[in-house]
Amino acid sequence: MKNIFKLFVTTVSISLVASFLLSADADDQIKIVGSSTVFPFSTAVAEEFGRRSIYKTPIVEQTGSGGGMKLFCSGIGSQHPDIANSSRRIKSKEFKNCTEKGIKIIEIKIGYDGIALANSKKGHLFELTTRDIFLALAARIPLDSDSSQLQKNPHQTWKDVNPDLPGIKIEVLGPPPTSGTRDAFVELAMVQGAKSFPALDQLGRSSKDGKIEFKKIAHTIREDGAFIEAGENDNLIIQKLIQNPNAIGIFGFSFLDQNTDKVQGSIVNSALPTFDNILQGKYPISRSLFFYVKKNHIRMKPSLKEYVKEFTSDSAMGPYGYLIEKGLIPLSDDEYMKYKTTSDELIELTFE
Repeated sequence: MKNIFKLFVTTVSISLVASFLLSADADDQIKIVGSSTVFPFSTAVAEEFGRRSIYKTPIVEQTGSGGGMKLFCSGIGSQHPDIANSSRRIKSKEFKNCTEKGIKIIEIKIGYDGIALANSKKGHLFELTTRDIFLALAARIPLDSDSSQLQKNPHQTWKDVNPDLPGIKIEVLGPPPTSGTRDAFVELAMVQGAKSFPALDQLGRSSKDGKIEFKKIAHTIREDGAFIEAGENDNLIIQKLIQNPNAIGIFGFSFLDQNTDKVQGSIVNSALPTFDNILQGKYPISRSLFFYVKKNHIRMKPSLKEYVKEFTSDSAMGPYGYLIEKGLIPLSDDEYMKYKTTSDELIELTFE
């Protein structure tokens, strides 16, 4: 009877230990959320990390930059994400939300990306300016070039926007407000387009109230069907563009680069969205890409430091790394060394 009892206790003990080890192993798996633009780069690193290390392949989810930051800043512990990918820099209010919860952040810039306005290769090759983009997509626009008075956007076709453009219905598939691509597109295309109107430019340089009003004008996209929120899945936008050659989609350069057999990038301010044009600063709608690490989690997840080491390695995000082959525009040598040092020394972000 004693032997049976000992066997029972031993079996239970082994089961509990095994259960604990499995649980610990599951808790050690890195959880990543955030930008759909950074997603393919993060996924490539996660897969390489899973193959080359003793740790499980990290889980990477597309939630949009804003949605990812919200999840990332929600707390500390295994139930919360370890890393947030972002296609724009963390906002001051997001940083504040994180720090109020005791979260310590490491910021890593990984490279650059262009925001492409693309359509099916079967459609018209668009040659646009940031002014054209603003006039096509803003909810309110000036009555004329010199007017400070605004009107509800009346433009239905691209020819209405600019007589040199085709008489094709304005139909743009773009990201939702939670997306970093949306934030960057508004800042880099819509704002610059609005500034091409002297009265609006002056408004943006005036009083505090004037700056607030300018931002509202430049940032507010029309909601009458010309702009269609297509979610965070850029591959879905590609599929819709193939089905509708007249529609234009907004997404990161890497997705354009991976689908050049299906879609073509529009010329913006006389520059095509190409690797070289973005690298040289010739393409106007380009932005920095980041990921943010929860420093609090590094001690309880040894895999986290190793993942960061893989991502920032020369073989990944260096000038000839495997992420460059996937469309990432590399950092300059000085920037690379700066963020490599940040990752190696786990330097905490202090927001300026």
